[in-house]
Amino acid sequence: MKLINLFSKQASPNLAPLLFSALVVELLYGCAAPQIPGTKATVEAVAQKLEPAWQAPMPHGGDLGQLTNWWAQWNDPVLTKLQALAQTESASLAQAAAKIDQARAQLQVAGARAQPSVELNNSLRRSALGVPPFGAPRTQFSTSLDASWEIDLFGAIARGREAAAMRFDARQLDWHDARVSLSSEVATNYLSYHQCLESITALEEDVAALISTLGLTEQKVKAGLTAPADAALLRANLANSRNQVISQQGDCKLLLKALGFLTATKESSLLELFVKSPGSQLASAPPFTITLLPAQTLAQRADLASLERELAALAAEVGVAEANRKPRLTFTGNIGWGTLRFGGLNGGETGSGVAWGFGPALNLPIFDAGRRKANAEAAMARFSELSAQYQFKARMAVREAEEAMLRLDAATQKQDLAEAAIKDFQASLAAAQTRYRVGVGNLIELQDARRQTIAAQLSLIQLRRDRNLQWIALYKSLGGGWDGQTQIARAIVSKPEATKN
Repeated sequence: MKLINLFSKQASPNLAPLLFSALVVELLYGCAAPQIPGTKATVEAVAQKLEPAWQAPMPHGGDLGQLTNWWAQWNDPVLTKLQALAQTESASLAQAAAKIDQARAQLQVAGARAQPSVELNNSLRRSALGVPPFGAPRTQFSTSLDASWEIDLFGAIARGREAAAMRFDARQLDWHDARVSLSSEVATNYLSYHQCLESITALEEDVAALISTLGLTEQKVKAGLTAPADAALLRANLANSRNQVISQQGDCKLLLKALGFLTATKESSLLELFVKSPGSQLASAPPFTITLLPAQTLAQRADLASLERELAALAAEVGVAEANRKPRLTFTGNIGWGTLRFGGLNGGETGSGVAWGFGPALNLPIFDAGRRKANAEAAMARFSELSAQYQFKARMAVREAEEAMLRLDAATQKQDLAEAAIKDFQASLAAAQTRYRVGVGNLIELQDARRQTIAAQLSLIQLRRDRNLQWIALYKSLGGGWDGQTQIARAIVSKPEATKN
């Protein structure tokens, strides 16, 4: 309105009616402007529906208040190296970075719409009609500067720029989310590979024990102290144990290939890196305390923050669609110089002069068979759809954290029990081996003790891995190393008020 007043003061009397009409139309459309949705109310409504506190048991023993640099606190140089390789070479991160560049370019395009555009046009044309007396050839040359500037009467340009800015933020947040997911996937495969190697070690120890027992049994068979069936049973168990080793080795190779894919590293290079590892024991995840309440996870997770930015972008696009239903005012101007030569290129009559023009153009939508209204309704429907998706994902985020805490608590209790049980299984196996060696025990008793012991060893290795994986799941569900409290570039977009007359 200020722009219209300014131009009205400086415009000629011939332009005054057009500008006055634009002012009247702006007021009329402004009074009828609909309420444009925002994101703040949606986010607050979701937060209010969540539980005020965590329902699952909090992990015990945590003394680290932040998730940042969590991987470095594992004190595992191999894991740190793998994480660095993945962050550098990952194709998924490269794709996310490319999308950031695309969003940045779109933001520049949206911002340019608010500025005047100026073009320099040049043309040279040689023509002839071939019809007397106009058949003489002529040469026409012109050059001009053409300018155009659309006045943002109803905020279509501003809301378009806002949508582009929100999507630029969203793509940056997507990159952070991809980084957290990639780190978690690398650690999961690395820990699984370690667990696989430990399982192979336990199975190979069982094979060695079976070979030793088989040798002793064959001597007893030769001496007539035991039946040949006992040796056959041991050979069958030995074959089964060797099959387990082969199967486990295949699983380890698959995990190695997964790590190679995630880090873009050759398997031979990975094996060399693992040789330099300080030990083959599975590392323990460093615990951390949970200081965030369920509702605060909405700001901590990069994926939710990205979805919130998309929600704000769609709200802005609703405003764009509504503004497109209203009049558009554009100021155009041009100044140029041209020549027209009749006859040959080096002779004949010549005319030249300067041309200029300036004035506003008011576009008033009257009838489009409901196209603009349908576009506005479609934009509102997209906003409503994403709003429902945000509510679902927010609840799912809290659920993921709750489930990770429950599984972590269960894995911790089961690991403590398994560590106590394996000591008793090992003592029972040692006693059974001694009785069998001196001839007072039987093979069935020995094999049963061995099966229980090896099962307990494999179970403990699996439980240690599961406990670490639940820490990783909890780390990811709480937003990972991305600190949403300090890295959010813009605050949640407030719900704009309807234009009042």
